[in-house]
This record gives sequence, structure tokens and C-alpha cells, in this order.
Amino acid sequence: MAAVTAVRTTDTAHRAAAAEDTLLPQIDQPLKISPKDARELSRQFFDRLAVLEEGTPEHQYARNTLIEMNLSLVRYAAARFRSRSQGEMEDIVQVGTIGLIKAIDRFELSREVEFTSFAVPYIVGEIKRFFRDTSWAVHVPRRLQEARVELAKATEELRTRLGRTPTTRELSELMCLSEEEVIEARKASNGYNSSSLDAALTADGGADGEAVLADFIGEEDPSLELVEDFNSLAPLIAELDERQRRIIHLRFVEERTQAQIGEELGISQMHVSRLITRIIKRLRAGLLDPAVA
Repeated sequence: MAAVTAVRTTDTAHRAAAAEDTLLPQIDQPLKISPKDARELSRQFFDRLAVLEEGTPEHQYARNTLIEMNLSLVRYAAARFRSRSQGEMEDIVQVGTIGLIKAIDRFELSREVEFTSFAVPYIVGEIKRFFRDTSWAVHVPRRLQEARVELAKATEELRTRLGRTPTTRELSELMCLSEEEVIEARKASNGYNSSSLDAALTADGGADGEAVLADFIGEEDPSLELVEDFNSLAPLIAELDERQRRIIHLRFVEERTQAQIGEELGISQMHVSRLITRIIKRLRAGLLDPAVA
């Protein structure tokens, strides 16, 4: 990532010259500074950084040295995510370093707080934002992403307290949400991460071989497409008059013949045929109209 390139160490000669101009100690290997020494040195560097002109070699030396001396904070914050894969850990350190850089750029000694206490929330926040933006398998509104986290905490708290899985009502009372909102948060959890269709699964029945998730997924059901059509037709059918709706119901719900419909309505089978054709033509035009939602 581009922002992390700022961490690159300048050569020894440049460091020596910059250190002399900034009235700061020359530190050739900031990465090897112990966390204890880094805390003391950081105060000196922040004190000088505040008066140096941004963009000058002196400012760059002070800022880059601060970043490198405090990278141990990134490693500390990243350690809580050690269950992740090696590739993910590299990304975590990268985004954590961005959080460190933001903390350095915003820190002021006048805050009278240790830089470590100020920086860690920035680092962890950047890492959590990374997971929030990259771990969802489908797009989920931010409010539901946050509700999912709160739901997980509330579920664990109540499970520990009650010794069983909490009910929706118990969760809603603890979270101060309606039961509908709790259910919605549960559904949102299904959008967090997804398994590959090629993921290996142990086959049932004691077979020694393995199957993949795709083997257990049903085939496409063409009837499901009718659901969307029915939802689109509903407002169009509502616009028909009572007799037209009755004809549609008798023909396509009760599956009456045209002759049976004509007998019930007191009209000819030919008239029923023309009416059905006219109604279907009207409904089809409504479905094809882009203005119809």
C-alpha cells in the first residue's frame, strides 16, 4: 500500500544529516529499538516534529523514525488476529501500519496521554474497518453489520448467564431492539463470509471419499421465477374490474375451462376466450412497461 512506503528507511548518511539538523539523536535502526526506549524517544521526536516544516528532509526523518520505532504497536494489535492465514496477517499488518501513521500525524504532546494509548485504537480501528469492508460475502448495510457484532456479544453474554441459547425476546430486551430487528441482524450474519462451492466436505454414510459443497446444492427450479412474476402482476391485477379479476381467478387459480367460466358468468365460451385474451394482453403490456416497478 502506498501509505506504507513512508516507513522505508533512508540511508545512514541521510539519517545522520537529518538528525543533526533536527537536533534529534541519530537512530540508524529504529526497528530494533525496544518498546520501552521507543516510548521515551517518541516524546523527543514528537516535540521536534511539531516545529519542523512538513515536507522537509528533517520532518521526513522525524516522522519516518517515529513510524519505524512504533511498529511494535502494530504487531501487538495484530497478534489478536493470529488465527488468520499468513496472507491475511500480512494485510492486517499493512492496514495496521496505516492506522499507526494516522495516529502519528494527529498526535500532540499537549494531550498529556501516552502515545501508545492514543495509537492503539487507531491501529485496531483500521484493522476492524478492513475486516468490515472485505469480509462480507454480500452487500449488507453498515447498521446491520454493526448489529451483527452487537448480536454476537449479547448472545454470548446471555448464553453464559443462562446456560443455554437465548431466545429472540431475551436478546431484544438486552440489546434494546425490537424482535424484528434482532431477526434482521441474524439474517445479516449469513452475509458474513461464504464457503467456496469447491470446499471439501466429508460425505455422509461413512464413505471414505470427500464431496464438495456444490454436490449438495439443489438444481435450479424454474417455478421460482414465477414468484417475481406474481409479485409484479399483483398491482396490475388489482387495477382490473371485478369481473375481469373473477375470470382470471377461475381460469388460472381454479383451472376452469372456458366453457365452465362462460356457464358460470352467463356468457358464451367465445366471449370468455376474447375476454381472457384481452386481459392477458393488458397484463403483459403492464409487465413489459419499464415504468412498472
